[in-house]
Amino acid sequence: MKKLPDTLVIASSILLLFIGLTWIIPSGEYSRELLNGRNVLVPGSYQEVQSSPQGLSAFFEAPLKGFISAAEIIAFIFIVGGAFGMMNTTGAIEAGLQKLVSFSNKHALYKQIIIPLIIVVFSIAGATFGMSEEVLVFILITIPMANAMKLDPIVGVAIPFVGAGVGFAGAISNPFTIGIAQGIAEVPLFSGWEYRIFIWFIFTTIGVVYIMRYVNLISSDPQKSLMKSHISDQMKLDNTKEIPFTIRRSLVLIIFALGIIMLVVGVAKYAWYMIEIGALFFGIGVISALICGIHVDEISNGFVKGAKEMMTAALVVAFCKGILIVASDGKIIDTVLHGIAGVVNGLPKVASVEAMFLFQSALNTFLPSGSGQAALTMPIMAPLSDLLGISRQSAVLAFQFGDGLTNLIIPTSGVTMGVLSIAKIPYEVWVKWMGPLLAILMFAAALLLLGPVYFNIW
Repeated sequence: MKKLPDTLVIASSILLLFIGLTWIIPSGEYSRELLNGRNVLVPGSYQEVQSSPQGLSAFFEAPLKGFISAAEIIAFIFIVGGAFGMMNTTGAIEAGLQKLVSFSNKHALYKQIIIPLIIVVFSIAGATFGMSEEVLVFILITIPMANAMKLDPIVGVAIPFVGAGVGFAGAISNPFTIGIAQGIAEVPLFSGWEYRIFIWFIFTTIGVVYIMRYVNLISSDPQKSLMKSHISDQMKLDNTKEIPFTIRRSLVLIIFALGIIMLVVGVAKYAWYMIEIGALFFGIGVISALICGIHVDEISNGFVKGAKEMMTAALVVAFCKGILIVASDGKIIDTVLHGIAGVVNGLPKVASVEAMFLFQSALNTFLPSGSGQAALTMPIMAPLSDLLGISRQSAVLAFQFGDGLTNLIIPTSGVTMGVLSIAKIPYEVWVKWMGPLLAILMFAAALLLLGPVYFNIW
């Protein structure tokens, strides 16, 4: 496959494309009203407004605006990267991974049990409390874990990112997608959970089988890895000096595990987000370094080194956010929404629900935000489903699939491009690996949408 340009070059190219679209697509807006504390669109209120094409200056301003708009997540990326840098000064993670690999070598079935189990845990997190940006934290653990097991960074990314992604798409009680969409569609909150559990199981099973198939493939023949040069480099590290697994280092890992428990409780029960989670990991990093008796200068250097390694990921997030700002300033998002909604109207039930799914998938490229897309589309899709004789739950499900699945590959998602930057996986390599899995998941989603239509599940 021909090598694509660097991630930032791709983001810049997409930015230029969106600037061009603001000159081609007419500007338009829906009226909005406040509903349960959210700004939602008023169906039937679309009207064209004065054109707002973005000029060349937008190309240079967008990254800065994106940096400001995404300041919270960028700060989160730097702080978490710095926190892991402090933890790395203790040697606890490396010592723990060496123990893990040693255990793996002694027990051949280890990979076949533990990796799927970890994927399922992340999938549950995505399905219940909407884990998304938090994956950036765990990437810093699963990539070294994959390296230590002689697997490539694709596996290190797939375990938490695809795991949480399939759970997010098969949401059971995700407040950021199902919660908002059902609230706007005026159906009981988190209703229809029985069918959604079945959907979650199907998606998660597909994800686990696909990832484990790749794990087994490259375990038996490293040359079949899409990043075989990386695995070759890892195999040269077999003589790495063994790091003693001391009591202090074991305490660091215990503190980290307790921190993960606090993270789950905080997000699920107290609505923690970037600031709280970032503070938690910063605290874990400081405490870990102090427990191991690391000098303050070394702690500081570790923090700076860890944060520095996240620079590319932070810039990618800023560029991706800038792309969305250009589309918003050019007032083309509502026009795209209005045009595709008009195409959906008048189709047969089965075709309509599938068209809704494809529309939500396409729109996610312009607006990769579950809560934002729900507020934007559900005020139109919910009444449209009434006209088409489709249950509002089906409209919510189409949104859920369209928003969730394409998040795993779209280049306008700051999280997607961020994890690839951290793992140093070229975007074209990720597309080659992820493309078949996405096609399988999309096909499964299309079939699962037919259940409510044909069998009156809802």
